[in-house]
Amino acid sequence: MKTVPLNPDDLLLVEEAKQKISNLYEENKHHVGAALRTSTGKIISGVHLEAYIGRVAICAEAITIGSMISSGEKEFTTIVAVLHPSSDEQDQEVKVVSPCGICRELIADYSPKCMVIIEEGRSLIKVPIQSLLPFKYSRED
Repeated sequence: MKTVPLNPDDLLLVEEAKQKISNLYEENKHHVGAALRTSTGKIISGVHLEAYIGRVAICAEAITIGSMISSGEKEFTTIVAVLHPSSDEQDQEVKVVSPCGICRELIADYSPKCMVIIEEGRSLIKVPIQSLLPFKYSRED
């Protein structure tokens, strides 16, 4: 898998996502946060919406992409998601997580050349979305 070293702007993006979920965390409502950097350099962040009926829950990446579009931006270059631990977990560190399959599809649909920050082992890495979603169906195929 092709990886790219993180730069200081990437670390700021991770911190923005962590700050967002730390500020808005609510048990059984919001435990995942996301942040993206638009092609114009703007950072947009959001949290997921939990639901008692699982299929109506909305991932943080989708909320953040929707916020980006709603603010008039069209493209993003980098995205990251983070998970806030439940209150009963011993380790209370907010950690970077990989996007779920549905979010990988959404990210690739809206920014097919973007980079995704994920954790591998104990290190953060940045990978192209195509690496997380090989052989994606597209209208061009």
